[in-house]
Amino acid sequence: MSRNEHPNPQFQRRSYMCLNGAWDFAKCKYADLGEFTHKIEVPFCPESILSGIGERDYITDCVYSREIDVTEEDLSGRLVLHFGAVDYIAAVYVNSALVTEHVGGYTAFEVDIAPYATIGKNIIAVAVHDDVRENIPSGKQSSKPDSYGCFYTRSTGIWQTVWLERTPANYIKQIKFYPQPDYKTVKVEVITEGCGNVAVNIVLDGKTVGSVNGYVEYRYVFDIALSEVALWEVGSGRLYDAEIAFGDDLVKSYFGFRIAEYDGKKFMLNGKSVFQRLVLDQGYYADGIYTAKDEKQFAHDIALSKALGFNGARLHQKVFEQRYLYECDKAGYLVWCEFPSWGMKCFDTKALGVFVSQWSEVVEQYFNHPSIITWCPLNEAWCDLDNEKIVRDVRFVEAAYGVTKALDPTRPCVDVSGGFHGRYTDIFDFHNYHSGDETVTYIEEVKNTDTLIMDKLYAPEHAQENIPYDGILPLNASEYGGMSFSRKGDGWGYQTISDEDIFLKEYLQMTRAYLDCDKISGFCYTQLYDVEQEQNGLYSYARGKKFSDGVMRKIAECNSSVAAIEK
Repeated sequence: MSRNEHPNPQFQRRSYMCLNGAWDFAKCKYADLGEFTHKIEVPFCPESILSGIGERDYITDCVYSREIDVTEEDLSGRLVLHFGAVDYIAAVYVNSALVTEHVGGYTAFEVDIAPYATIGKNIIAVAVHDDVRENIPSGKQSSKPDSYGCFYTRSTGIWQTVWLERTPANYIKQIKFYPQPDYKTVKVEVITEGCGNVAVNIVLDGKTVGSVNGYVEYRYVFDIALSEVALWEVGSGRLYDAEIAFGDDLVKSYFGFRIAEYDGKKFMLNGKSVFQRLVLDQGYYADGIYTAKDEKQFAHDIALSKALGFNGARLHQKVFEQRYLYECDKAGYLVWCEFPSWGMKCFDTKALGVFVSQWSEVVEQYFNHPSIITWCPLNEAWCDLDNEKIVRDVRFVEAAYGVTKALDPTRPCVDVSGGFHGRYTDIFDFHNYHSGDETVTYIEEVKNTDTLIMDKLYAPEHAQENIPYDGILPLNASEYGGMSFSRKGDGWGYQTISDEDIFLKEYLQMTRAYLDCDKISGFCYTQLYDVEQEQNGLYSYARGKKFSDGVMRKIAECNSSVAAIEK
């Protein structure tokens, strides 16, 4: 069995039972199901090599099935079936009875199957519909038969862990941690099903540093004074362990003590100015597509990034696995968490309901990760991807920001990365895929005049509702570079360079322009590694080196140098 580790270390119970491994699989609708034609290795999508299928054509409908054993103890309370993520619409059946449906390919969902199960053998089936050609969030998944440009192989169906766990009838539903600006206290919100006493115990390095007991009637917020405060910082992901007991239910979790905010144009982490040296990470794997072969790959990718002097990543057009964020939390690695908004029609407010329901799940489920320092609900929403004459509706962008801040007022939010900003955003970011010389000229204008006009980048002339930079908001160069390095001159990129000395000159010129501007709070280079035909990574798709040790060292030295805004 692959990927049998617990998928979410922030919410663990002892009763975890992993259901990854071999499932029956068929490409059809549930109503048309006859014989299962394949075996598939869950949690890998059928397009991947690791699934055992490797089918790259459109798979708009498919069905999964497997048998589970259920004991008398399993049925003594709730028997909860969990899915880490299923793309896109999932209908779940137990012994042929429909037990739940979930819409959205990037968030976890669950259902109590005890009312439908019997002692002994039971059959779980999952029917999936997924068509990226519809008006749905699909990120970088190609809507064409093959990959092209910056769009890659599709990922259909189950792509994260499936598991069972037992809980009592009264159980813990949700936990949220709120580190306080006094740097002495953490607020802990506990939401339960039912009423009763809750005990919270907080441990640092094996030592209890805070605890509380109290009565909860469905929801309560505890103030817990910490006897020791260890700050979560860049490169030092100090984490507190937490244990929450409610009746017969016990959940293990963790949190990091950090406060992320802006002071003028400076990004502040626990009151200290930090320049965001980010790299774009697509979250793709040559053998698993959306899903890493094992959890070691997450720590490996973070280590590759840090080796080049980056201190974080913009997780691009995909909601990454909770397990990946766990590695970021441990590493003190900064993250922009982004919704896979491409595929939605941002000119059509009918898609807003779809967005709100799914993005709300993301913010709620990922709230406790200290590594997430920015929410990014939308990306490049200036016009429709397939027809640039259709410009996005600014109400869509402004609603995305409003919903995000209502769900989480503790973090900065950029309304739409690199696109036309609306009236409400915490960060005015921009994307710049110009050459080194052009970048220097562009940033000089920002330094001297506070002018940053989006139509100098990618805004079409017919665009409307283009909100100009006001000279006050924090600035972030959230995409730049994108240079394809190939000695053969092939591969897709914003420009192709075959000589590594020329590549290095361009890289240093671009990056220093941002570092030397005291009005810019961070950058994000495109990208960490190649993905399929997009060959503009600093590493290959297999995460191998593309440059000599000397070039890699100079890139790392440049990225690590002190930024003007930090001085």
